Amino acid sequence: MTSEIADRFMQTLQQIEASGDVEPLVEMFAEDAEATNIAMVEPLKGKDGVRRFWQKYLSVFDRIHSDFTHVTADSNTAVMEWRSQGTLSNGEDVHYRGVSIIEIDNGLVQAFRTYYDSAVFLPTGAKQAQR
Repeated sequence: MTSEIADRFMQTLQQIEASGDVEPLVEMFAEDAEATNIAMVEPLKGKDGVRRFWQKYLSVFDRIHSDFTHVTADSNTAVMEWRSQGTLSNGEDVHYRGVSIIEIDNGLVQAFRTYYDSAVFLPTGAKQAQR
């Protein structure tokens, strides 16, 4: 069951990346779900928080597409490795990869956590200074 939900999650994420409409993904989450990424101090909670999370994600890009490279699932958790590429809202090309974890309860996503190298979102000059 968890792997089926993970498959649907991955397909739905690609759908919202193409359409800009986050609602199909929000509907996969429980009412009291949490969503967070490495840059956040506290997770966003509830359907409204999840909606804001995915809207914020999409707002960073002019366009983005994620490809999933590896998925592992057990009875209530799925770990998905991915690569994303697109264009940031400032017109700069972006390529990055990471890992996302979903926890499933009663067929819905209860928690979403994602980890990636956030340096790709720094301005070009700052990235070069880090090298």
